[in-house]
Amino acid sequence: MNDIRRVGVVGAGQMGAGIAEVFARAGLDTVVCENGREALRAARNRIDRSLHRAVERGRTSEEQRTDAWAHLIFAEDLEALADRQLVVEAVVEDERVKAEVLGTLDKVLVDRDAVLATNTSAIPVTRLGITTGRAAQVVGLHFFNPAPVMPLVELVSSLHTDQTVLNRVETFAKEVLGKHVIRSRDRAGFVVNALLVPYLLAAVRMAEAGNATPEDIDAGMVHGCAHPMGPLQLADLIGLDTVQAIATSMYEEYKEPLYAPPPLLSRMVEAGLLGRKTGRGFHSHRGV
Repeated sequence: MNDIRRVGVVGAGQMGAGIAEVFARAGLDTVVCENGREALRAARNRIDRSLHRAVERGRTSEEQRTDAWAHLIFAEDLEALADRQLVVEAVVEDERVKAEVLGTLDKVLVDRDAVLATNTSAIPVTRLGITTGRAAQVVGLHFFNPAPVMPLVELVSSLHTDQTVLNRVETFAKEVLGKHVIRSRDRAGFVVNALLVPYLLAAVRMAEAGNATPEDIDAGMVHGCAHPMGPLQLADLIGLDTVQAIATSMYEEYKEPLYAPPPLLSRMVEAGLLGRKTGRGFHSHRGV
């Protein structure tokens, strides 16, 4: 039986709320931290909508939905995480912000065996881990959106991560969360985004060049390659700001032109057209 039962999530946006839901549905004592009452209210609403959809689609029962809520606690202060055995940071994909959160958590967590996990999509875990005093206890635990539905988790070890810690977290993700776990070396983009993001950027460049409309690019990959979603629809779902941040991290590490964010992507992020979460990206998502 895995020993991790008290968990926490810092940041309850699209990804953080999903991770918190995964934890709560697994029967774990889950503390969710966000900055301010409005952010906490938005987090509750995200989780509530997701759990209701799960019931409507038959993925969970009404009783399980109620039980999940019983395992959730919401807090503004990171001190509420002091007794946690594992905490996942799921804040904005910004190295400085993530490092600051992990550094604070390092001071807050009482248990020196507690694991600090980052849900970063691309930032090398070693760089984040060394900002704490427990680099051996820091891992990358990268969930995919939407976390309650997507079965995959990437487990990333830094150059400092203790092998026992890595095995402990892998067992937890598999046996308690029911996730399919793949391991990755600590490289920008890890496994999935190192393969996926160049494909998304190629689709952006195709639209930018006017070779095809976003609708036709997506239709081509859905109906011609049997993809469940087109690349620009997927970029909108991920969030264009997140796609840009991942691409930037990968380009900074490898200097490969295929990783460089196209100008159109940068302009859309500057304009606040971030995809589904803002109602508009390459497609309109009003009312979704």
